[in-house]
Amino acid sequence: MKFQSNWSRRAFLSTIGIAGAGTALAQLPLAAWALDGIDPGVAAIVAATIGVDTHNHIDVPLIAAEVPGPRIELAREMKISGLSAICMTFALDYQKLQNPGEAYERFLNGLDAMDQQLAANGMKRSLNMADLRTAHDQRQPTVIQSVEGGHFLEGRLERVEAAYKRGLRHLGLLHDSDASVPLGDVYTNPPRYGGLTSFGADVIRECNRLGILVDLAHASKETIAAALKVAAHPVIISHTGLDTQLGNNEGMARMMRPRLISKEQAKIVAGAGGVIGVWTHLADSPLAYAQNVRALVDVIGIDHVCIGTDTKLTPAYRSPGRLSPKPSAPPPPPGGEPADHRDGPPMDKDHIGPGGGQSGARTGERTNQAWQDQQKGFYYLVVDALLKTGFTADEIGKAGGGNFCRVFDAATAALR
Repeated sequence: MKFQSNWSRRAFLSTIGIAGAGTALAQLPLAAWALDGIDPGVAAIVAATIGVDTHNHIDVPLIAAEVPGPRIELAREMKISGLSAICMTFALDYQKLQNPGEAYERFLNGLDAMDQQLAANGMKRSLNMADLRTAHDQRQPTVIQSVEGGHFLEGRLERVEAAYKRGLRHLGLLHDSDASVPLGDVYTNPPRYGGLTSFGADVIRECNRLGILVDLAHASKETIAAALKVAAHPVIISHTGLDTQLGNNEGMARMMRPRLISKEQAKIVAGAGGVIGVWTHLADSPLAYAQNVRALVDVIGIDHVCIGTDTKLTPAYRSPGRLSPKPSAPPPPPGGEPADHRDGPPMDKDHIGPGGGQSGARTGERTNQAWQDQQKGFYYLVVDALLKTGFTADEIGKAGGGNFCRVFDAATAALR
């Protein structure tokens, strides 16, 4: 398919199959808003590619009495964004884990809440590449279930299979705090375990056996090196950035610097067939984001880069119960925006405002409000910026989701 920027709006709508009033996209709220003012050539690329955000936090209650929480408009926000799929993730260590079994309880409660929220949105999880292709062909938004950190395992390897049976297909091995039975060294913590632990290695092998994609975000370079020796399938580092791309906010750069990847480390991951996601942090515009993608592509090649925003498509959830926002949330850097949620709760009240925007949300926290005064859906803006940065439509298809699809297919094909 050739992508032509001079297509008419009518021709574009006809091509992607949403001109008819009976289609799912046309019936969704704000579908027209999502396409308003979008260049048809950009929209054609968005429609033809499987756009995937490999790390998107969807907040739900982790306390049983609060499940499923307030209704979230996930399908609506995904249609606005232009993304075909997200790796829908959550973490269990935003608040300190103190009691045995607590992490697993939070994990099951989170999955229960997500089950109900997906049903309310008419959405399903994609368990393999065939599911993902079908959802894209039918213009239906979909999610790949993820969790950030193996805290829920609590040293019990059989829980990997239990999670698989609940639909987990993307496991972030580590997060900010160590699990009760550690899996490896976290890059922002003092090294304690010499890299990957024996339990961490067992978890990777079990993921490979079952068909779960392994995510090495938050892993130290020693942990990554050891994990790559164990892994039978390519891995992903879902959300980071090249450590030479620090942006214009010095305060933010200082805080995020330990979470960035070096050229040397990126080459090691790519050399093992892996894929690395570029987050939106440290990019104050879509063009700056596209330039950060370009910088990583220049180091490891177009076949090993993907999108991993580390943002939220839907509003933050604040528990009225015992799980209150993390008190140690970092203060705003001097002269700049508050720091990224660091994979934890946001610091500002967040809710949807008119036209799909967020009133009171911190800029950069929500996917469709990744940049100041954003008026268009996330993936539409990214595709436009990538074109302006010199990427071809085929290259955008790879970085926008094709590369993730390759490693996801390789991982989930284990028992197919």
